[in-house]
Amino acid sequence: MNINQLKYALETAQSGSMREAATKLFVSQPALSTSIRELEEELGITIFERTNKGISLTPEGSEFINYAKKAVGQYEILEDRYRVTDRDKERFSVSTQHYNFAIRSFTEVIKRFGPDRYSFSIHETKTNEVLLHVRDFKSEVGIISYSGANRDIIKKLMKEYSLEFTPLMRKETYMYVWKGHKLADRKTISIRELEDFPCVSFDQGDNGNYYLNEEAMADYDFGKLIKSDDRATTMEILAELGGFSIGSGMLTEDNAVLQGMVSVKLEEEDPLTIGYITRKGSRLSKYGEAYIEELLKYKEI
Repeated sequence: MNINQLKYALETAQSGSMREAATKLFVSQPALSTSIRELEEELGITIFERTNKGISLTPEGSEFINYAKKAVGQYEILEDRYRVTDRDKERFSVSTQHYNFAIRSFTEVIKRFGPDRYSFSIHETKTNEVLLHVRDFKSEVGIISYSGANRDIIKKLMKEYSLEFTPLMRKETYMYVWKGHKLADRKTISIRELEDFPCVSFDQGDNGNYYLNEEAMADYDFGKLIKSDDRATTMEILAELGGFSIGSGMLTEDNAVLQGMVSVKLEEEDPLTIGYITRKGSRLSKYGEAYIEELLKYKEI
């Protein structure tokens, strides 16, 4: 078993098709199929069920893929950290849900230090990935939130992953719509009045049940729901379809993506608690410490 075989299995599981996976991996389909079969024989399990309709993961395969994700993730972290050609670069990484203040704090750290050579990363990503990135040392700091609907499961995961949470703010629930929307001039609105409009929510991927949603009202049964994993795509959908999304009401005029948005207070209460996470007992780099200093400028609670 080698790292390439693990990567091949992961891409095949993600694609759901040997042909599509082979194209993305830049290998021939027979070579990919042979590599997967050799891996299955070595492990003594069947990872993929092959039928005329395509492939699917077996129960054993699903368990294997979960372990393979962790192994490949750790390998990539080691590879990135100790790559000889980049060893002289300063490094720092952050993972966050979709919050502008997290991005602004990141840029302020770079401005403050201005190192000559660096490889910094900011991952605007899914809830579970923020937790995993900090747990697995891919990021020093993560920005995350929870509402009443998912508070218990998020806290359970943070405890399980040995993460510490520091709250920064508690925000009420707002609806976002595009300027010009028929409801944009409302001061408050009930979620029941939005039933005719599509709700656009950030897609949480394989772990996409409402317990890991980053928006409030996660357990509400929206009749029209569109999931998107890109902020610019979400804005485009809202503009074109007259839809809405649920958020914290934090809109900044200097953010180009959000300039066309309007926030309206929801009458229903489901406040978001937003804060940052670090690994318990971890020692932060000077960049991690500076980043938290920047985050604390937004602290309200």
